[in-house]
Amino acid sequence: MKILIIEDDKRIATVMQRGLKEEGFAVDVVYDGEEGEYMAAENPYDAVVLDLNLPDKDGMAICKKLRQSKVQTPIIMVTARTSIEDRVKGLNLGADDYLTKPFVFSELLARIRSLIRRNAAQKLPQYQVDDLVLDPIKHVAIRGKDTLALTAKEFALLEFLLSHQGEIVTRTMILEHVWDFNYDGLSNVVDVFIKTLRKKLKTAGNKTPLINTVHGVGYKIEASEPQ
Repeated sequence: MKILIIEDDKRIATVMQRGLKEEGFAVDVVYDGEEGEYMAAENPYDAVVLDLNLPDKDGMAICKKLRQSKVQTPIIMVTARTSIEDRVKGLNLGADDYLTKPFVFSELLARIRSLIRRNAAQKLPQYQVDDLVLDPIKHVAIRGKDTLALTAKEFALLEFLLSHQGEIVTRTMILEHVWDFNYDGLSNVVDVFIKTLRKKLKTAGNKTPLINTVHGVGYKIEASEPQ
């Protein structure tokens, strides 16, 4: 799952980013409205956390523009504005939720997860290839009769691959979605996680790994014949 945070207060943004990453989310952070609107319009996110009091462009205007542009990503507005009028206006402009500052991180996390579950339920309740089933709402992956013990990153990686079933995804695409757009970690982190994920997919008897390497390009998940 990937979240975009549009927040000009770097301290608050850092707290949210750190907390969400600890929960297994990939997180992009931008500190101004113009860039935030561009990022939300041009990239696939599972949710956007949008501050209203941005210095260059009001969050209300950003929300309105995104909805006019047919961007349906769930948006949760966060603001120090407490009036009922502001809350009603934000929801009427297309926001999915509204959270007033100060707030505790656990509440933000619960609201984000609720929005993602709701959005996922409206789209695709689960992914399946061969005998592998992944349910993003229940956050469970099952191969045959075995429930896979996946880390947060392994689950996010598997979900991303399954959401592009039969398609080739590059390492860059994986890094940008499962980690974030400015990830500067080890260059082979994707290969390492793919390797461990393949091992876990083969735990139930003589199972094929399902994840195929497209040399020089990336990876593809699809049903395959036992080797």
